[in-house]
Amino acid sequence: MTILVTGGTGVIGSRVVANLAAKGADVHALARSPEKARFPAGVSPVKADLMDIEATRKAIAQASTLFLLNAVTPDELTQALLTLSLAREAGVKGIVYLSVFHAGLFTDVPHFTGKHTVERMIEDSDLPATILRPNYFMQNDAALRDAIMGQGVYPQPIGSKGLSMADARDIADIAASSLLKRENAAALLPREMIELVGPDVLTGETAARIWSEILGQDIRYGGDDLDAFEKQAAAFAPGWMARDFRLMFARQQRHGMVAKPEAVARMAELLGHAPRSYRDFAAETAKAWQS
Repeated sequence: MTILVTGGTGVIGSRVVANLAAKGADVHALARSPEKARFPAGVSPVKADLMDIEATRKAIAQASTLFLLNAVTPDELTQALLTLSLAREAGVKGIVYLSVFHAGLFTDVPHFTGKHTVERMIEDSDLPATILRPNYFMQNDAALRDAIMGQGVYPQPIGSKGLSMADARDIADIAASSLLKRENAAALLPREMIELVGPDVLTGETAARIWSEILGQDIRYGGDDLDAFEKQAAAFAPGWMARDFRLMFARQQRHGMVAKPEAVARMAELLGHAPRSYRDFAAETAKAWQS
């Protein structure tokens, strides 16, 4: 009985792997370059690319449960659909798929609408899956040290409607528990969907204010200028990715990504504690930056 984890070297996947390994699960972690990966003791690295069908088929054939996490790439949708078709063919007993909050609403955002298509395939194929819909990751903001501490600006153009940002640790904890639940079940479990959210409703202004209070210096919100964001992002990322994220922020500014109270309550029930707050994340991150 083996759990196969894709995306096992990233922000969420690495935490899922560590969580499962700590609980004694038999974990295979798929990676393009496993020789460069640093997995916990007992985790079996598997060399494969999700666009390499034979390698992926072989990896899935050794697994009973699958964690499917696709990075944001131009072929993300193709990777996901092909991998799920192989999982269906292999008869895996459980799947946990990492989708995204508001997957069906942000129809012009490639990596959102792609994930919604994957959700539709899961439903149409009647796959035994848990679909996780995480909100914006708090840990995305861990990369903002230079802007926040150096320039005194919170630069993410998240707008004023509000986001219920989720901590990556909470996301990974629930992903791991969902995998173990399906792995250890005596029979196939029905499909379910879980929204992974934080307890706060954050705007650009409130995020800046939290950083100001924690750092003891004036941090201002950089504003909602998406032209400027896309231009700056394109200097560090491919143009298609800068455009994708510009479209995401445009939708966030228009609709927000605010969790319902029942979603926050379910998070607390699944975690066994309240979901982590953005203030706590920011305090931990600022301490790490300052050290």
